[in-house]
Amino acid sequence: MNDNHFKYSNSVLALPLFFVWFLWFMYWLEIRFGFDFDENGIYPRTFSGLQGIVFSPFIHSNIEHLYNNSIPLLILLAALRYFYSKQSMAVIGYGILLSGLITWIIGRSNYHIGASSLIYVLVSFIFFKGIQTKYYRLVALSLTVIMVYGGLVWYIFPKVDENISWEGHLAGLITGFVLSIIYKTPEYKKIIKYDWEHPDFNPQEDKFMQRFDENGNFVNILKEESEDEFPSYFSSESSVKYTIIENEKNEPKPKP
Repeated sequence: MNDNHFKYSNSVLALPLFFVWFLWFMYWLEIRFGFDFDENGIYPRTFSGLQGIVFSPFIHSNIEHLYNNSIPLLILLAALRYFYSKQSMAVIGYGILLSGLITWIIGRSNYHIGASSLIYVLVSFIFFKGIQTKYYRLVALSLTVIMVYGGLVWYIFPKVDENISWEGHLAGLITGFVLSIIYKTPEYKKIIKYDWEHPDFNPQEDKFMQRFDENGNFVNILKEESEDEFPSYFSSESSVKYTIIENEKNEPKPKP
């Protein structure tokens, strides 16, 4: 598939803006009405903690936590929607569910909240998918993502910061890689279509094809050219054609 696969639509901006707006709206509800949504996060290996698989990405502990997640989400969701439009909604939906489930399995006995696991899903998917396609634009996107967000890899290890859910980050990284394998993309190859491959091609009108006679022999000078461009040398009654003749005995070829 060629570059026409990448087409801008309003959803490229609308999707990340709406998603981030909803995160801020949830945080405003919590502050305005005194809710405590932390208990709706993922609490590993408990039945009540399963609800956090769905709700945890929309819950943040403070405004700094929310702000740090908002900027990467705006950029990565826009990139995902533009370059992987057909897979974007599935990557977001299943990315939230699968990373949440892995966190629920391997996480510490504490509430895990925040959209950072989704950020790791997006970084992982965009990076690995671009490398797998071997298409120059997507490979360039992969390298750009890893240059900007490559430092996030340190936060998938334990004891870097006890207040950070490294389990959620690791779960997001694994999920993004798995989804990059599951969701296939078209073969991104530059398709070269020659003139004779078009359905409306007429060999009789093509200047190149006119240089061959009915036997496939190459004609150096066309009749039309001889009459129009060299009227002093050629009459209207006859034309001179120079033909390449195969000489198997390597004998000198006759000169015109």
